[in-house]
Amino acid sequence: MRSDAIRHRATRAAARGAPLSLALLACGLALASGSAFAADAAFPTTPPAPGPAPTLDVPTPDAQTLVNGLRVVSVRRARLPLVTVQLLVRSGGERDPQALAGLADLTAQLLPKGAAGRSAPQIAAQAEALGGSLVAAAGWDESEVGITVTTPKLPQALALLADVVRRPDFAADELKRAQAQAIDDLRLQLSQPTALAQLVAARAVFGTGAYGHSRGGTPASLARIGRSDVQALHAQLYRPDNAILVFTGDITPAQALTLAQASFGNWTRPATPLPAAPAGAGTTTLPSLVAIDQHGAGQAGVVAAHRAPPRSDDGYYAGTVADAVLGGSYSARLNEEIRIKRGLSYGAFSSLDLRRDSGLWLASAQTKNPSAPQVVDLTLGEFQRLGSTPVGDAELAARKATLVGEYGRNLETTAGLAAQVGDLALYDVDLAQIGRYIARVQAVTPAQVQAYAKAHLADAHVVVVGDAAQFGAALKQAHPDVPVLQADTLDLDSASLQAAAK
Repeated sequence: MRSDAIRHRATRAAARGAPLSLALLACGLALASGSAFAADAAFPTTPPAPGPAPTLDVPTPDAQTLVNGLRVVSVRRARLPLVTVQLLVRSGGERDPQALAGLADLTAQLLPKGAAGRSAPQIAAQAEALGGSLVAAAGWDESEVGITVTTPKLPQALALLADVVRRPDFAADELKRAQAQAIDDLRLQLSQPTALAQLVAARAVFGTGAYGHSRGGTPASLARIGRSDVQALHAQLYRPDNAILVFTGDITPAQALTLAQASFGNWTRPATPLPAAPAGAGTTTLPSLVAIDQHGAGQAGVVAAHRAPPRSDDGYYAGTVADAVLGGSYSARLNEEIRIKRGLSYGAFSSLDLRRDSGLWLASAQTKNPSAPQVVDLTLGEFQRLGSTPVGDAELAARKATLVGEYGRNLETTAGLAAQVGDLALYDVDLAQIGRYIARVQAVTPAQVQAYAKAHLADAHVVVVGDAAQFGAALKQAHPDVPVLQADTLDLDSASLQAAAK
């Protein structure tokens, strides 16, 4: 209202015939006096305390199983006539054969590119006519296909989903197109220092284990994949006793079971048992600190990674809060120290990726090449501080608030709800945890955060990728034994990053 009055005063001065410059001067003087008034007034120097955590009203998911072994999980949310349905296969990139990294991801991407005699454009057009679009991808431990439609369109959408999952064509031309696109995308990704550092850091943590390779493949491994490889992986892993069908939205458990039976009830379970999943972690020969010279890179990527417990670990909630304190948001410690206080990066963050057999706790930042050694030391220092000093009450409350808010936002849509429920079902976690997340997060203590960090942030694998001419000498001065590898000679399909001797 004050600014409106000032503008009105200037307008009246001009209307009385005063020169425009004098009118603007009067306006400026008034604004200045207003600024002085504001400066004198008390202004808060600290942000307000987080409010009370909201209460969740999420029904406990219902779980049923068809005769063929397909698990059907549903959560009813009837306030909108929308339903998300996802078919989760309990296998993903960890099942890639040794020489065919990226096979699971490529297989999932090809599912909607032709099925049951329909071409990719025909499938896309049919999904669009239903008001949705099919989304398919593979992660670690899972591959999925999903669609969101209005409730009346659900039977047709589910029939389309069943065709895509059960009867994919894997046409040769679609495979060739998908390979070319994946290789182009990967080469662009690996030209970015932080992306390459993340890939190498995972290899350093998991070594020869199933989680050690690039889930998206390498240019060499993707080029080796043939149609028979895709067909064989699909035949081996896409089976009802290795799958979960998730419904979230305007649907009852009885309706979910009926629809599942109609589209997947005659999906035959193979007579042979599902092959055992390989171990996620193996042996590693890489040192704790590796530098990679990406000559001419404009910046350096710094990544530090640790092996973490599996998703089923009892410390899941303590780990979730510990990661939030370390680097889970803009105001967390890594970003505070590296960006906000020192301006060394546009962002420094961490993530805790917990999987069936193990997990990866990873911190990353991109910085100027000369400041890479400083960022390494700052990152390691934050690891040490989190495990040696209890988190203050105010800081812990703020980080819990970010987790609670993010969780609530994720549950606002049927697709977000399906993702959360699917994760619980995938890892055989009690489905009732969907409604207990906030209480469990709020119950985490400073001592639990400290204990989790102390246990799992002790042995870091650090990777620095960038123009080594600008940071190599300083890095070696602090860490004399650090090897410097050349980016253009790395063998990303090898656990040692070195090509086998011929």
